Amino acid sequence: MFDINLLRNDLQVTAEWMKTARGYDIDVSAFQALEAERKSLQIQTQDLQQQRNLLSKAVGQAKAQKDDAKAQQLLAEVAALPEKVKANELALAAVQERVNAMLYTMPNIPQRDTPLGKDSDDNVEQRRWGTPKSFDFTVKDHVAIGEALSAGNAGAQLDFETAAKLSGARFVVMKGQLARLHRALAQFMLDTHVNEHGFTECYVPYIVNADSMMGTGQLPKFDEDLFKVPMATDDGVKNRYLIPTSEVSLTNFVRDTMVDAAALPLRLTAHTPCFRSEAGSAGRDTRGMIRQHQFDKVEMVYIAKPEESNAMLEEMTGFAEKILQKLGLPYRVMRLCTGDMGAGATKTYDLEVWLPAQNTYREISSCSNCEAFQARRMGARFKNAQGKNEPVHTLNGSGLAVGRTLVAILENYQNEEGSVTIPEALRPYMGGLSLIK
Repeated sequence: MFDINLLRNDLQVTAEWMKTARGYDIDVSAFQALEAERKSLQIQTQDLQQQRNLLSKAVGQAKAQKDDAKAQQLLAEVAALPEKVKANELALAAVQERVNAMLYTMPNIPQRDTPLGKDSDDNVEQRRWGTPKSFDFTVKDHVAIGEALSAGNAGAQLDFETAAKLSGARFVVMKGQLARLHRALAQFMLDTHVNEHGFTECYVPYIVNADSMMGTGQLPKFDEDLFKVPMATDDGVKNRYLIPTSEVSLTNFVRDTMVDAAALPLRLTAHTPCFRSEAGSAGRDTRGMIRQHQFDKVEMVYIAKPEESNAMLEEMTGFAEKILQKLGLPYRVMRLCTGDMGAGATKTYDLEVWLPAQNTYREISSCSNCEAFQARRMGARFKNAQGKNEPVHTLNGSGLAVGRTLVAILENYQNEEGSVTIPEALRPYMGGLSLIK
């Protein structure tokens, strides 16, 4: 949720930066009107409370003077005040709901050093690692490679036709050694993050409630991107949601929680399937595994102190890079511009892996600092050094997208006769196998 203090303390400057950075128009007049109404109601409520205190004191004085008539008159006035105070409190709550409705739909404010831009063309390259391999034969894309790999009587190892029969477009079936390689990748990523990077591995629900989706910002803004699961509850049938990423489950661990400051930062990781409707992506990446309704991902989530969160973002990005380095996959790191960042992010790095068949780099991980944006929505706090309650900062990143990593291995490690060399880091997870054919 957007920081209301930015609007209360620096409205015009904040509105100008949001317009420049996000192309988002803050309704300045509407907010000013709501603030004026809120302040007026608060003053009225304070006046009524002060009046009640004065009247109560006067009642005591009248009784002390044995002026029963005056005491009864004053008591009647005191008795009428709670109803007025309650009416004011209800009016104040209604105003706050309107303010929250405004704040819930606003994207996060980008950090001031974020590159300005409209889309991915304006992202800024930070660094590259590895050199794309030169092939002395015509390279194939991952679809052609996977469909040519045989799983014996079970057919092709990469099978989109069966997936379409089962579920429709943008799904895949994997078989044999390719299915094992997909599983090996997830295990390798988890082991690296847990054993080398200090994460706690978690198993989380794949179906969550609306409060969890609200907490991380998928609701209400991105409702159309989610798969809904109507479920019976004591209050009737309500929607639950398939997670678009385990960021939702992991980050909501601290919802409505006072986090122990000594425990920060929390480093959490999980391997889950992810479900996305891909609303608005018709015609994009229709071939293969790049953009699917169901895919697997190993997620990294940090819960951090505000003063540490930017350093944690650099660390998280480095951890994602380490996976690609261990697999020998060339990549580049991009600093996202203001127009390409997710709505909840204030700073984001994308890792893009080299895909020979496309002769370009494609996103394989996105690491973001959301600062207190999600924590305000969730009510996730800690006591700072001054002993005051303060929202934690939350960060999330892919470590990595398993399917896209598989795509990158198939294309970067392909051989002319159709086999695929297994990266050395994965061979212990493949029973020592060095080649898929």
